[in-house]
Amino acid sequence: MMRKILLNAKYHIDLTIMVFVEGTIIKPKSWLSLYNHNRYVPIGNAVKIIKTWQQQGANIIFCTSRKKSQADDIAILLKEYGFIGSFLIAREPKESYKDIVEMLQPDILIEDDCKSIGGAWQMCITKVNLDIKKNILSIVVPEFQGIDHLSLNIEQLYDVGTF
Repeated sequence: MMRKILLNAKYHIDLTIMVFVEGTIIKPKSWLSLYNHNRYVPIGNAVKIIKTWQQQGANIIFCTSRKKSQADDIAILLKEYGFIGSFLIAREPKESYKDIVEMLQPDILIEDDCKSIGGAWQMCITKVNLDIKKNILSIVVPEFQGIDHLSLNIEQLYDVGTF
């Protein structure tokens, strides 16, 4: 069963936006710190954008590629930078991103294109069952370029996403 780390209970609401963390909303401070996730920094205005979505009633859930204590480190990092959300989700051994997405079934999934690690086959949405996938708005952003180009208005996110 996946690890679900509560960030702030008061932000757990109905419309769910799942945001992948590494490469989508945080990135290495420099390429020298690529493998040191404790040195990652927010990309652009990601903190402000996610706060705005939450203020509109979205339940924000973050998903990390890190496992075990490294996932705890990412939770601390998100809190330090002021990211607002209900949970940080981390896979347990033998769990895939597909398992997490199918279990949570977010309304919107925002993730990067995983270009540096092989592309679409590494993304959360790729292997999700079609019956579930058709109900999730998938928004893919270029890796390490952030979400600044996305609308602050949740309803307008549906104009840029793909099903």
